[in-house]
Amino acid sequence: MTLLAATAAQAAEKRNLIIDTDPGADDVVALLLAMASPEQLNLLAITTVAGNVRIDKTSRNACLAREWAGREEVPVYAGAGKPLVRPPIYAEHIHGNEGLPGVAVHEPGKGLADGSAVQYLIETLSKAEPHSITIAMLGPQTNLALALIQQPDIVQGIKEVVVMAGAHFNGGNITPVAEFNVYVDPDAAKVVLASGVKLTYVPLDVTHKILTSEARLRQIEALNNHAGTLVGAILNAYVKADMLHYGLPGGPIHDASVIAWLLKPELFSGKAIHVAIDNREGVGLGQTVADWYGKLKQDSNVFWIDDGDAQGFFDLLTERLARLD
Repeated sequence: MTLLAATAAQAAEKRNLIIDTDPGADDVVALLLAMASPEQLNLLAITTVAGNVRIDKTSRNACLAREWAGREEVPVYAGAGKPLVRPPIYAEHIHGNEGLPGVAVHEPGKGLADGSAVQYLIETLSKAEPHSITIAMLGPQTNLALALIQQPDIVQGIKEVVVMAGAHFNGGNITPVAEFNVYVDPDAAKVVLASGVKLTYVPLDVTHKILTSEARLRQIEALNNHAGTLVGAILNAYVKADMLHYGLPGGPIHDASVIAWLLKPELFSGKAIHVAIDNREGVGLGQTVADWYGKLKQDSNVFWIDDGDAQGFFDLLTERLARLD
């Protein structure tokens, strides 16, 4: 099968999907995009983790996103409230105290499912058909790492893990070399990387190319539905910090690129490379060492996405948000 044919087959396939997330502004946009695409994504559950804000707030925000999408049949399971071995780090300075800048939050009408995210992952992946479930990871990788540590053979149920993680050409967003999700729990990222699952990384290298603009935000706001109004308000507040910090003409919507990759992979390009993760204390903590040019002569273990079609992404996002009333 040619690369073009393989990409087309991926786009046409309906995936069984679990989204593991720490909402977060861009996470909520990603969740809305996924829940507006039921013909392509069979969303089994949302699992939450501490990251952008505390676990109680990420869990509430996931339930709010589900409510806003009208998809309350999708269960939400709360997961790890802290990294594997390190103290928690949050990003309220970017996402606000509640994790959702630009909009008012409230207690959702439907709460969390019984049980923990880690136990849900273990039970679901253990019983799944071989290589049948994709996991989209939009925050620190703690939940899946805990599940793999407790029951390594759950890898049999995993088709692919797609993570918003890492940085190489772009540089980091929390240190000069580290991306936030990996920096928060590099030990968990190492566990997932060592598990042998099929891994796709959606790093800052690509998310910093898929930027908002006034025209793209107007495109979303012009939908004149609740989803468009929500996403427009969230993004108008959320992207300002990155625009100011990096001097960018617009802001990235990092996590939504993971869902866009699952829905329309032809918007993106990358290649299989070898990646190592630095979890040692020091200036390199959390760095994803991406061997783009094969200097280490080691087998590839990650498909690393490095470029994407920004306007194509926003056209897809707008088209799917238009479905949500």
